Amino acid sequence: MIFPVLGVLLVLLLSSIPVAATLMALAVFIDEAFSAFPLQRALGEVVWSASDSFLLIAIPLFILLGEVLVRTGIARSTYRTLEMWLSWLPGGLLHANIGTATFFSATSGSSVATAATVGTVAMPQARALGYDERLFAGSIAAGGTLGIMIPPSINLIVYGFLTETSIPRLFMAGILPGVLLAALFMMATAALCAVFPKLGGERRRYGWGERIRGLVFLVPVLALFFLIIGSIYAGWATPTEAAAVGVVAALALAALSGRLSWAMLIDALEGTMRTTAMIMLIIVASYFLNFCLSSAGVTRQLTDLVESAGLGPTGTLLLVVAVYLVLGFFVETLSLMVITIPVVAPVVLGLGYDPVWFGILLILMIEMALITPPVGLNLYVVQGVRGHGSIDDVMVGAVPYVAAMLVMAALLILLPDIALLLPRAMN
Repeated sequence: MIFPVLGVLLVLLLSSIPVAATLMALAVFIDEAFSAFPLQRALGEVVWSASDSFLLIAIPLFILLGEVLVRTGIARSTYRTLEMWLSWLPGGLLHANIGTATFFSATSGSSVATAATVGTVAMPQARALGYDERLFAGSIAAGGTLGIMIPPSINLIVYGFLTETSIPRLFMAGILPGVLLAALFMMATAALCAVFPKLGGERRRYGWGERIRGLVFLVPVLALFFLIIGSIYAGWATPTEAAAVGVVAALALAALSGRLSWAMLIDALEGTMRTTAMIMLIIVASYFLNFCLSSAGVTRQLTDLVESAGLGPTGTLLLVVAVYLVLGFFVETLSLMVITIPVVAPVVLGLGYDPVWFGILLILMIEMALITPPVGLNLYVVQGVRGHGSIDDVMVGAVPYVAAMLVMAALLILLPDIALLLPRAMN
């Protein structure tokens, strides 16, 4: 039963049918082919139970927060400050690209929004200062992936919702791996530019006075991060309430910067509605697909297949990582999550792995899918901002950062405390 289901899924995905429609069509196929009961009668109840959650309100709120921040000019001032502090390193502005993406990830929740924002600010400087555009674009695409690891993260919310895992614990677990991954990106950049100095372009130096004065521009981003995360862990707010507080604070920052207007607000709300509608349709369709998979016994069959293979916990985990690596080449990231989590999570968690730790490892594999061709979304976002040349340049530039992600995956597997240290301290 498993292989016909996978075959139909691949055919539907390769047919360029919208993901939500693909998931619903697959659910109906499973119902008609393998179930003796008309599961469509449960559709209304399943859709209601999938969407009737206070937690899901956090998704449009965090999206709106990112949309407002994109239009306030905070990213530009953050980039300028990090340029002054990091441009002395081998690679110069490449480190500012990664650093700005790290800071913006702490308020955005979206990898695509992070890559687009940093790319808009940084990309014009690549050619002007003689940087290798391939590596420059690759650093922006890779830095953008941090948007779904460092909290607040929309993808962590989706994982927590689908697996009934604590969102605050997931948020706390994402901080150290996110920062460590950013450090690995910078180490890979410095090593490459030390060996091949021409990749780094012109390096600019700044006085300590300029650097210290520039720190004031990091205050808004840090304040938003501590307001959102701090309110959750202080027990003052749920993730949804913290998202609402973050939106109010972002609007206040927009007003202080003189960029708050009806036109800006309408654009932000329209972008939020489009993204939220897409995410919610996919979640609802995946919920119904999960219901049909369980009712038809496909989930149980997969579990039995894995157990009968005799791979053991470590072998099974490595197999799951390999599967995500391959699927990431061909399937869009959110779709990859909602299609696989209902099937994979019970298998992995049934082997005794911590759901919070596995969530972080899963998000890391999803991050990798964002910068691996042919479907890596961040690659196309950065190329769109770049506006010239070939997408192949961005793909080549992302290769060193994919290698850094593989190193990070190995570290997470060998040292689970990288993800679990802060959640345990929270307890």
